[in-house]
Amino acid sequence: MLKVGEFSKLGMVSVSLLRYYDKIGLLEPAAVDPINGYRLYRATQLRDLNRIIALKDLGLALEEIPPVLADELTGSELRGMLRLKQAEIRRHIAEEQERLQRVAVRLTLIEKEGTMPDTEVTIKTLEAAAGLSVRETVPGGPGIGDVIGDTIGGIFANGLQLAGAPIAIYHDLEFTPDSVDVEVFCPVAVSGATPLETPGGRKLEPRTLEAAEVASTVFVGNYEELATPYQALAAWIGEHGYRVAGPTQEIYMSGPDEPGPPVTEIRMPITTA
Repeated sequence: MLKVGEFSKLGMVSVSLLRYYDKIGLLEPAAVDPINGYRLYRATQLRDLNRIIALKDLGLALEEIPPVLADELTGSELRGMLRLKQAEIRRHIAEEQERLQRVAVRLTLIEKEGTMPDTEVTIKTLEAAAGLSVRETVPGGPGIGDVIGDTIGGIFANGLQLAGAPIAIYHDLEFTPDSVDVEVFCPVAVSGATPLETPGGRKLEPRTLEAAEVASTVFVGNYEELATPYQALAAWIGEHGYRVAGPTQEIYMSGPDEPGPPVTEIRMPITTA
């Protein structure tokens, strides 16, 4: 037999909680010393305690637990229930982390509102460029990264060399974070039969980017912070008598695996307002 303190240590719960479980009849001691009133537990009761705590963490109210215990829930069944709960908690944590990141982005935008018009912007006239591209609708940021990586991997896998930095072109007409229409364009000298296949099974199609006049700004920092230069560039365009006239482009002048923060050029095709 184990004294209540020893049982508390082995079960990793407080003595006060064990006393409460005894009071409500959820987990009574195996015996009570008639002389000193000490509660005594059998080691086998740890099995019941483990199930009580697990079921409580699964969201069951204490009064709902006795019938479940009476049904002799097997270890395998309980493990399955706990794994499902574990997956639910992880999903919730991921959602909260994403929400925290969105809050951080908005906070940064608000904090920098007074300095956004100082963003350095250049007007460029771009010549037509030939290359290969992949266009796909993907579910958010991770999907974009997958298409970019697979497209660049396809260039090298087919023995080609980049003639310039890869470009992501965003064709969506509105904000659609869970369904992004993105095209990844790689400037290369196209020759031979096309389309070519990427390691991920996508098709590299020939593509020519038309000549265009763009407003451009370069941002040094993490991709999660791109909202700040985007809004700054849009503000500059409006203030200088232009309007956006086509899909926005991101030019990846350095990659996430290179030393230092990524360097990204943002281009917005423009015309006079």
